[in-house]
Amino acid sequence: MKAEKPKNIAIFEDKEVRRTWHDEQWYFSIIDIVAILSESPNPRRYWSDLKRKLISEGYSELYEKIVQLKLPSLDGKLYKTDSASLSGIFRIIQSIPSPKAEPFKQWLAKVGQERIEEIQDPERAIVRAKRIYDQKGYSEDWIAKRMRGINVRNTLTDEWKGRGAKEGLDFAILTNEIYQGTFEMTAKEIKDFKNLGNPDNPRDHMNELELILTMLGEATTTKLTQVRDSKGLPFLQRDAKDGGKVAGNARKEIEVKTGKRVSTKKII
Repeated sequence: MKAEKPKNIAIFEDKEVRRTWHDEQWYFSIIDIVAILSESPNPRRYWSDLKRKLISEGYSELYEKIVQLKLPSLDGKLYKTDSASLSGIFRIIQSIPSPKAEPFKQWLAKVGQERIEEIQDPERAIVRAKRIYDQKGYSEDWIAKRMRGINVRNTLTDEWKGRGAKEGLDFAILTNEIYQGTFEMTAKEIKDFKNLGNPDNPRDHMNELELILTMLGEATTTKLTQVRDSKGLPFLQRDAKDGGKVAGNARKEIEVKTGKRVSTKKII
């Protein structure tokens, strides 16, 4: 079953447009948009020429709105990429003759608004996620556990942020401690085991028991962090390791009683 695209990827007519949340708004990859609208075999060259043209025509204020932000490339690594907010992208679209311009503007306005709506009303994100999982063919029971898992995860990451952990590397380190304790595999090893690609979220490919055990590990970690009033990465890492161990002990007991491995390559 194909995983949902991560939030930093939006889809227009089966083509990916990278985006990132910056200065309280979405910034989109200009190269991705130029490639879709121009259909040029060399979108980077097309954008380079267009940028010079816009500057020569006196649109220096647009150039000032273009920022280089780190976005994922095909190799999974982050590279600085020319990006612009909605207002800047709309101006660029006007300069590219394309029959897709108008539907693209409508699509862009929609995906640009999604994050704002979700911040104002987080329930929108949950409803949208449920609808996507349902469309992909996941069972109602699986979806219910996945949604619950998202809530448990958000509670934990809120604790981490409030106690000195930084999004990105710190969160990855802490999550790996929980995964390692629960499944004796890191996030990368889980992906390898399930034959997943770099953008895939391992949780979208977990069976119901795997989701429940992940929730147990993360909920236990949250409780330990609160009880211990842990602050700073070393102490949060200790909590994550202990939380993962609790879930790991439960997994081992299940495997002893059933005689079967909990982790599977596909959702069952």
